[in-house]
Amino acid sequence: MRKTQLQRYARLLARVGLNIKKGQTVFIAAALDQPEFVTMTVEECYKAGASEVFVEWSHQPIERLSSTYRSLDSLSQMKPWVKAKWEYKAQNYSCRLFIESQDPDGMSGVDQEKMSAARRAIFPQVKPFRLAMENRHQWCIAAVPGKAWAKKVFPHLPEKKAVEEMWRVILHTSRADGKNPVKAWKEHNADLDARCKYLNGLGLQYLEYKSANGTSLRVELNEDGVFAGGKEKTLQGRIFNPNIPTEEVFTSPKAGSVEGIVYSTMPLSYMGQLIENFSVRFENGRVAEVKAEKGEALLKQMVSMDEGAGKLGECALIPYDSPINESGVLFYNTLFDENASCHLALGHGFNECLKGFEKYTDEECKKRGINDSMIHVDFMIGSRDMDIVGVTKTGERVQIFKNGNWAF
Repeated sequence: MRKTQLQRYARLLARVGLNIKKGQTVFIAAALDQPEFVTMTVEECYKAGASEVFVEWSHQPIERLSSTYRSLDSLSQMKPWVKAKWEYKAQNYSCRLFIESQDPDGMSGVDQEKMSAARRAIFPQVKPFRLAMENRHQWCIAAVPGKAWAKKVFPHLPEKKAVEEMWRVILHTSRADGKNPVKAWKEHNADLDARCKYLNGLGLQYLEYKSANGTSLRVELNEDGVFAGGKEKTLQGRIFNPNIPTEEVFTSPKAGSVEGIVYSTMPLSYMGQLIENFSVRFENGRVAEVKAEKGEALLKQMVSMDEGAGKLGECALIPYDSPINESGVLFYNTLFDENASCHLALGHGFNECLKGFEKYTDEECKKRGINDSMIHVDFMIGSRDMDIVGVTKTGERVQIFKNGNWAF
């Protein structure tokens, strides 16, 4: 991949993804797969005004060894230096950039019960810091091709060519393969914003999903809920893009108010393992039954992580003819696959999907219908024949999606 195009991508992440404010600290979380690109990104962060940039390197094989050999007690403790780092990030409203590249199968075979127990133990220790940072700092998730990931996606290609092809599809679907990615994202954000405004003007109370694969779902929305998409804004007014790529317009539904069944249309990569060809049935607002051809035990474990894990936290609307779906590539990575077509998420909801959320405490947002959980797991449900109808508070039925795409 040409260096000039990678530099444009790095600039996009620094100036559109994070939109760094002069003097801010930036933390970059990255694996060892593309050190040259991470170096470019560090430089672009400094050029954008960062006062200091720290890279937190990781390596999945070491993570696997840690998960295998460390005791549950050790994995469940927040070490003093880890706590100090969280405190620094929260107090300074540091920007955070997450660059994904992991092997989708890299944690296959690890003791998932042990890892789930460790996550449950760590979550309450981390939660206060996350709440302190929520909607107060810029963050962004993007991706680069790791060798193992590229070979998973393009198994028929030699490793070097697989990585090159992976770069091509990442840049294309991220709208970063042209001469001016920053301009392309300005136009894309404007389109998503217009769709949000239309949906927010309808006064919707329910969304009804229908698909020939058996999906039949009715989801109640929050009374003062709003749709969002593309760029977001901190409480201090700083605009940023948390996901590159993104195609979604989303909202957080009313917690515990969904009925029916939904079928997945893509595999779900969760905790380093794949869950495939699965369905989720809801009764009285929460998961009553899950079935899967592969990974069913892991899926059952996921929806029982805590009280909110079996409830919906997000409804995301994405056209079936999105650039990611049109690429014909199955990424085995939620950042991309969730933006191929419509998806739902189990677990944690978004406070910012409430009108005037900044006036409420986190607890008040939960009382007003935002789901609370330690997990937030997106799974894909969009199909070529999916219809979505919105039902307004006056009973009017409005076609939102027709044959998998926007109806307006």
